[in-house]
Amino acid sequence: MGFLLRTVKPLFTFPKHWRPAGCFLHRSCSGPAKPGVTSTERGTAAGDTSRTQLSSGPSLQDFIRAVSVKQTPSACGEDSDSSGYLPEDLVRGDQRRVYFETYGCQMNVNDTEIAWSILQRKGYLRTVDLNEADVVLLVTCSIREKAEQTIWNRLQQLTAMKRRRLKSQTPMKIGILGCMAERLKTELLEREKLVDVLAGPDAYRDLPRLLTVADGGHQASNVLLSLEETYADIMPVHVAPQGYSAFVSIMRGCDNMCSYCIVPFTRGRERSRPVSSILEEVRMLSDQGVKEVTLLGQNVNSYRDTSEEQFCSSDLTTLSRGFKTVYRTKQGGLRFSDLLDRVSQIDPDMRIRFTSPHPKDFPDEVLHLIAERGNICNQIHLPAQSGSSRVLNAMRRGYTREAYLDLVKNVKRIIPEVALSSDFISGFCGETEDDHQQTLSLIREVGYNVGFLFAYSMRKKTHAHHRLEDDVPAEVKRRRLEECIGVFREEAARVNATLIGSIQLVLVEGQSKRSAEDLCGRTEGNVKVIFPKEDVAVQDAESTTAPISAGDYVLVKILSASSQSLKGRALSGSSLGGSVKQDETLTRHQVDALMASDTTRI
Repeated sequence: MGFLLRTVKPLFTFPKHWRPAGCFLHRSCSGPAKPGVTSTERGTAAGDTSRTQLSSGPSLQDFIRAVSVKQTPSACGEDSDSSGYLPEDLVRGDQRRVYFETYGCQMNVNDTEIAWSILQRKGYLRTVDLNEADVVLLVTCSIREKAEQTIWNRLQQLTAMKRRRLKSQTPMKIGILGCMAERLKTELLEREKLVDVLAGPDAYRDLPRLLTVADGGHQASNVLLSLEETYADIMPVHVAPQGYSAFVSIMRGCDNMCSYCIVPFTRGRERSRPVSSILEEVRMLSDQGVKEVTLLGQNVNSYRDTSEEQFCSSDLTTLSRGFKTVYRTKQGGLRFSDLLDRVSQIDPDMRIRFTSPHPKDFPDEVLHLIAERGNICNQIHLPAQSGSSRVLNAMRRGYTREAYLDLVKNVKRIIPEVALSSDFISGFCGETEDDHQQTLSLIREVGYNVGFLFAYSMRKKTHAHHRLEDDVPAEVKRRRLEECIGVFREEAARVNATLIGSIQLVLVEGQSKRSAEDLCGRTEGNVKVIFPKEDVAVQDAESTTAPISAGDYVLVKILSASSQSLKGRALSGSSLGGSVKQDETLTRHQVDALMASDTTRI
């Protein structure tokens, strides 16, 4: 059972009007026997008394009413049962300082924002200085062995720091949140004894109580996975340093059960956040001036909101042609295309992205919506994982090489200017040299501009761990990974080179890391663009210029390209409504700048 807790909350509570019957059972056989009363008579009398008292005692309904199975947020947004058996004043943060370190995917970034929102309500303060922290929380990743080893090393450092702090008046508590907490709970709590608090991905509401238990000198853990938790009523505290971009979680968990993947075992089954909660958060971000929102989920495009009766129907989920799942086809619910439609209408000047999708969940209605809406980025992540149908079958991906390539063709047909990215695993169980060559050929055939490539790392609990053999030597995995990266870079350089001479709408992120004289931003296709920091013409103005700031949209002429980035020169300020994608009329300053070069393409 995935729930370890040093201090256990009582399962049942008794109604106040009823006194437990256990007291009279002892009373009936205590004290001297009355003269003239036989044992049979005494037994009969005691039985009558017991039956009378039991008949006036609690029924099954009393126990059910006494235990709240499903908590409902109160009107003020506070948790209805935030502290359990602990008094409210004991679970307050009392302005203790919390320091977060976040590792892994963007879902962990979002988890950090949720955890901080919960702790902030309870009176904790956040610090960016580790030395002044009273509580250190690591939001962890278990997707690969290297990610976990990074956390183990960091825990050793923090434990040494904690021992030094024991000599002071402000002892430090260490907590592990997220996937690693669920997967390695026993090792973390009992064997290594490096942490005070463990909270799995579905237990962040319990953090204030767990920290209170830890303050009492006990280790505390809650790694129970939920079939319902989406944190829909928790408004994350977005802490992106730039403030122009934000991530919005729309669903949690995964049902795909790919044979290599630990996610279903660390984050549980799929459940989608109610659409009303998502739209509320996106509207709030728009009001704050956020220019780009990325919708997040382990399998983001399988979103299916069944929170309202009106969404429930007999319609079956539509998959990409040629794709299948390991689970029965789902029916009913508000689908991803419906959500994407509603989100994109909130603010026409806000870019919408989503990650990470599964190729099986790209029916034509999603693709057509991306093509039609000016603020939904023409950039799609299509994780292939392998170019070999045999390996894809072993991975339980639900498609063949041919089906994947057919999907790519369909995507490019509906969205001609689409930018594609992907994930690949090198050295999966049983992968041969021929399988590897098929992967290289797939990379060349598709032409991605962004990729995430890794050597296979077997994870316990997965299907591969139980049924397959990790038989590809480590040195072969490394060699194949390097070859995949090499081909990927060649193709990315080729794809990016086709943009030289074009005008790209760029959302500015800030100063370039390599030069204080340059700025950097990203195109709609999510490619980094670097350009000089200089004043540009203001949109819809005849003679005014202004400096460029983070969060601005600017039109940039691309002058050179590599596999990693583009370089260019800013021409003018712009917006999504006045961007090249929308075919809007350019201002006179934009036209003058464009006419300066015969090679410019729009």
